[in-house]
Amino acid sequence: MTAPVRFPRFFVTSPSPCPYLPGKSERKVFTELRGPHADALNDALSRIGFRRSQTVAYRPSCLDCSACVSVRVLANEFRPSATQRRNLKRNADLVVTECRPWSTSEQYELLRDYLAARHPGGGMAAMDEVDFADMIEHTPVTSTVIEYREASVDGTPGRLVGACLTDRQGDGLSMIYSFYDPEYAERAGLGNFIILDHIRRAVQGGLPYVYLGYWVEGSPRMAYKVRYRPMERLTRDGWHRLSDAEQDALIADAAALQRGEAKPLDGETKDGAHGDQEQYRVEA
Repeated sequence: MTAPVRFPRFFVTSPSPCPYLPGKSERKVFTELRGPHADALNDALSRIGFRRSQTVAYRPSCLDCSACVSVRVLANEFRPSATQRRNLKRNADLVVTECRPWSTSEQYELLRDYLAARHPGGGMAAMDEVDFADMIEHTPVTSTVIEYREASVDGTPGRLVGACLTDRQGDGLSMIYSFYDPEYAERAGLGNFIILDHIRRAVQGGLPYVYLGYWVEGSPRMAYKVRYRPMERLTRDGWHRLSDAEQDALIADAAALQRGEAKPLDGETKDGAHGDQEQYRVEA
């Protein structure tokens, strides 16, 4: 690897209110992804817990908290639960297409509906179509938009009901941001189906992992991530595979948390959300 990949310059953001834990503040360490070795750098950083936001790779670097934990699914060993099998069967007729990272008005309108129902009031709720295009198109690495559409009778593209901005890395797929029709009762579990489809795609592509971003134990908005097994989480000693007993306990806790969480989530609290790029600005 060349020197720019081996020795990237890292910076730290100013502290700001934590979107996950009340009363806490967050801080991030970040570096720029650019040039011919951006994919290699992104791959290396993802293995130590970094996430991508447009042309920046970042990870939490909070002074008094380490609650945000990177998690990934072991795709080749994944076996769907009974609920997940029903989800796969219910949505099996969707037409799934891998597209280049180029934004469309149709995607943007779907995102607006999703944010209004699931994440109102946050920073992403104010996104316009230019912001959305930046989120999708400003990528220095190998990225795609995977679209999920209803089947049509005449062969033309059916209605768009889900989409995910995804990075293809050397060891897996990284789900940067997914969104879907939140009011489609006949398609309950679309968000989970998108994850299940990524696991299938990773297996077909010979990739061992699906990266789900950060998980915060005890946070209802993160609870869904522990339902995919087997799972690994990043610790100080590297990636640790959760035992069946550990994951059983976390799934039980997640079910209890979700039963008690009925209100919509703030738009800034979904991991992988389009962040305020100003926080990554480096003064010359």
